[in-house]
Amino acid sequence: MNVRLKFFGGAKTVTGSKYLLEVDNYRILIDCGLFQGLKELRLKNWEKFPMSVEDIDAVLITHAHIDHTGYLPRLVKEGFAGPVYCTAPTEDLMKIMLMDSAKLQEEEAAFARKKGYSKHENPQPLYNTRDVESVLPLIRPYAFDELIPLTDNIKIKFHNAGHILGASLIELTLIGSNQEKRILFSGDLGRNEDVLLYPPEEFKTADILLIESTYGNRDNQQGDHLTELAEVVNRAIERNGCLLIPAFAVGRTQTILYYLKLLSESNRIPKVPVYFDSPMALSVTEIYLKYFEYHKLEESNLQINNGSAFDFINLEYKQSQSESIGINDVYKNAIIISSSGMCTGGRIMHHLFHRLQRPNDTILFIGYQAEGTRGRRILEGEETVRLFGLEIPVKCHVEKLEGFSAHADRSELVGWLDNFQASPKSVFVVHGEKSTAEHFGQTINEKFGWNVYVPDFNETFELFRGI
Repeated sequence: MNVRLKFFGGAKTVTGSKYLLEVDNYRILIDCGLFQGLKELRLKNWEKFPMSVEDIDAVLITHAHIDHTGYLPRLVKEGFAGPVYCTAPTEDLMKIMLMDSAKLQEEEAAFARKKGYSKHENPQPLYNTRDVESVLPLIRPYAFDELIPLTDNIKIKFHNAGHILGASLIELTLIGSNQEKRILFSGDLGRNEDVLLYPPEEFKTADILLIESTYGNRDNQQGDHLTELAEVVNRAIERNGCLLIPAFAVGRTQTILYYLKLLSESNRIPKVPVYFDSPMALSVTEIYLKYFEYHKLEESNLQINNGSAFDFINLEYKQSQSESIGINDVYKNAIIISSSGMCTGGRIMHHLFHRLQRPNDTILFIGYQAEGTRGRRILEGEETVRLFGLEIPVKCHVEKLEGFSAHADRSELVGWLDNFQASPKSVFVVHGEKSTAEHFGQTINEKFGWNVYVPDFNETFELFRGI
């Protein structure tokens, strides 16, 4: 048995995760994410896939975020027809998020066509809702720790990774004629102390390890996150403006809602309207109710309109586009939560168009902002941001809270690696910007003495021969 690994994404970047494992003639794609951020990366979404997609036998998905799943409809559109394996919560979240991704692309293409700010005469979406519908019958959901035979010689298991609901580490076992080998894909690892989710499962051995490095070069703030959030909210309201929070509909949004509920009900922040502007919001909350064994909340704490952890008296869910647009007429004393979390598309765009120009308003970032995204440019202090073909001045206040990140930081990543009782043959540092991935790779090498590689896009490694 000969085994090779190719990197089609998530290499020296935090987006576009795609790793191709070739076991003799059986080909497995682990994750199938969209590139986001820098234009040179986004253009890769439109390029022909680096291999014939008909030759891919199976796809394994670590979790539902678009940078790990968002290319699936395009892959199927190009001819992939094999099974897509993931956890059961990931299946439900992926259905919602992929359909939302397609609808947003359709809307943005239509808007660009109408306003004429695209360089293309007839701009088209990367894929549409029909393409997403073609993906759904291919999905094969499983529980954590369930043994799944891909072939007689290849077996996989999904293990809890934290990060978001249903997120998994993927353990892949190769059964050769002479020996067995274990390959471990970390996906995105969550925090050790998360208010909603359990910490990532620990491992003691692996022959090959792929480890994410989103925050591999720094530690996130430890502290009283409730107090920090309360201070930001109160400052924003005291300015006689509104607070805008870009957040993905799955993950940190649920944490923020839970914290805002606690703060509001304890009178630590004013009871101002909180607008959750997302057509998928209620559906995501219902998935938390369906899979309560995957998180820390009790089933009784998730009943809609009955004291739900994600619902409180001054929270309003905005699902229609007209309701979303109506929020633009609110000039003070409100909190708005909308996606996408990195300000790359979605309803957050029209909120930014209006809020960035208002000196009394505040924008609060609670998650990672990838290189080249609008969120990153705003955080780095650029005076204008391009929206709908126009340069919009940034006059609002900009705040950031690191403690709400869904990614393990450097100390947590190192602590997770510290559980290994034997050195992996090779460690590949992925899902991190170039400098961050290289820094974390050096940290691993210095602390553990392991063989560490920081792969490039399209780079290939031979893992085993004749096992």
